[in-house]
Amino acid sequence: MSDPRRGPTSDSRLRYAVDETPSDGLTLGLSLQVVTLVLTGIILIPIIVLNAADYPEGLEWAVFAALVVSGLATILQARPAGPIGAGYPLYMGTSGAFIGVSAAAVAVGGLSLLGTLVVASSLVQFFFSARLSFFRRLITPTVGGTVIMLLAVNVFPITTDMLGEVPPGVDPASLGGPLVAFAAFVTIILVSLYARGAARLWAPLFGIVVGTAVAVPTGMLDWTPLVDAAWFGLPRSGWPGLDLSFDGRFFGLLVPFVIVTVIGAIETYGDAIAIQRVSHRTAVPVDFKVVQRALNADGVGNLLSGLAGTVPNTTYSSSISIADLTGVAARRVALWGGILIVLTAFMPKLPALLQVVPDPVAGAYIFIFVVLLFRQGVRLVTTGGFGYERGLIVCVSFWVGLGFQYGAIFPDHLPEWSRGILDNGMAAGGIVAMVLTLLVSLKQSAQRDVLEPTVRSLPKLRAALDRAAERAGWDELAVNRLQLAGEEAFLYLLERQEESKPQPVRVSVRPVDDLLQIELVAGPDDVNLEDRLGKLDEEDHEIVRDVGPRILRHVAKEVKHEQFYDLDVLTVTVDTRALV
Repeated sequence: MSDPRRGPTSDSRLRYAVDETPSDGLTLGLSLQVVTLVLTGIILIPIIVLNAADYPEGLEWAVFAALVVSGLATILQARPAGPIGAGYPLYMGTSGAFIGVSAAAVAVGGLSLLGTLVVASSLVQFFFSARLSFFRRLITPTVGGTVIMLLAVNVFPITTDMLGEVPPGVDPASLGGPLVAFAAFVTIILVSLYARGAARLWAPLFGIVVGTAVAVPTGMLDWTPLVDAAWFGLPRSGWPGLDLSFDGRFFGLLVPFVIVTVIGAIETYGDAIAIQRVSHRTAVPVDFKVVQRALNADGVGNLLSGLAGTVPNTTYSSSISIADLTGVAARRVALWGGILIVLTAFMPKLPALLQVVPDPVAGAYIFIFVVLLFRQGVRLVTTGGFGYERGLIVCVSFWVGLGFQYGAIFPDHLPEWSRGILDNGMAAGGIVAMVLTLLVSLKQSAQRDVLEPTVRSLPKLRAALDRAAERAGWDELAVNRLQLAGEEAFLYLLERQEESKPQPVRVSVRPVDDLLQIELVAGPDDVNLEDRLGKLDEEDHEIVRDVGPRILRHVAKEVKHEQFYDLDVLTVTVDTRALV
């Protein structure tokens, strides 16, 4: 969960912003290109999961349901329904993060058990969205990155198994498997390294095509699924239903599913922030209500995936790359793309085409996915530096998770009820990371004062600021700067409170390196102060009315206004420069 909020800038390359309407021809052309890109992941991941679980009888249905749900969820993200959907071009598809746990669920209980687990874990996303203002401090980039690294470790054995798989009739000792896997792997790497712009997005598809082509003379291709598939129609297998027995298999896999679901929510969190940065002609503050709506749509997508009995879905990070590289961020393109994905579900020949892909080629594709997943985890844990405390959390959690994953930590002494959780390194490491993060946050927690929304609370605010400045060893000039910034921020909130039902303001001051950070938490508001500060110079006729925000912009090093459905968080960072 990197911090894409920093330094938003306008994009001069943007051809169509989120609210603009491209022509029908351009919309259709772009939609077809994007759908071609995302279909590979949507279709191939259920195939990989069911092949890994040796459950071929559910393949047709799982792919059909995945396409329908992914298309509907994409439509919902583009065209919100109330508090569900971001209103941005966020493409949804099956989540590779669920490969390991989904394969385990299908292996022991089929698609019906998978569906029940996905339904149960999807509810976590709605809770995460509703309480996003709270979880932003617990589910940090450090926790998310550590679990993503362990997730890559969890999926890796499936990759290595696939690399060695050959169809019946092919000698396992022949070089056919390694040859086609190497061809797919090298193609993906070379295209990723040397292609420019939007061409890089096609690297996985190019790799699959080249690897499959190399497999033709080796006899590794089985054309039966493609020949037997109809051009149009419904899957021959029906809905698998839900397993409502809630036995040990369910509870043993539930925690790993919940952990991966939270990771999917973190990915959606980051994608929903990033898509706002590339979808407007001018810089705008991040709207966290949009993020909450995107998480709700993601939750609906997972809920539908579970009810349908298929692999869960998530937002595809390529949504941001597509909008950025093509210069088209219009939600209309994503809306059409979602419709095309749904229509693809009723064309069995297209999904069957990817069933022909040999396992070593699919293994190379997933190997690249695992590598990029691990890279994403490393990037997250190093966001904003890698100091002693963060390094300790990451390293302890990662190696504890790895130890549990391979049964190296007191396997004979673990209680039976804990094995379903602690045998999964991702769950064990994630729990350790969250506990350590909580301990660090308790150590760093600042005293919180609750102020009544009235000017009579100013003395109490000044006293809190004085205490923080004294602990930091600031001189009188720096203290004056801190006092002025805190007062102007508080008075701004009072001004907004006058227009709604007054609510108490919670204030805390904490040190951040050589700075002090004032955090004011109040009731929700429709106006974003961060956006207002950015537009002050455009509204010279409002100088008198905006004198408070102008002073705040002058004395504060940084002002962030995070708006959620349940509350607003105004964060003012102040340094020790003297007032001039």
